[in-house]
Amino acid sequence: MTKPLKLIKIGNSTGVILPKEILARLRVELGDELFLTEGPNGITLSAADAEFEAQMAVARDVMKRRRNALRELAK
Repeated sequence: MTKPLKLIKIGNSTGVILPKEILARLRVELGDELFLTEGPNGITLSAADAEFEAQMAVARDVMKRRRNALRELAK
């Protein structure tokens, strides 16, 4: 999907208004944070921090493999 967005002045900054259809697809609302990621295909806007998600995937893997050791440490 390609949708042109217009830049507007907000105080001393510049902002963009996202249409409600885009906000619904991102599952975000007023006050939520969005993350901008630059990649080889351009800029990606997402509701989740890709770097944090990658770190959590590694953590889940470690916790799964070391379940017994973590259980003993929790005692």
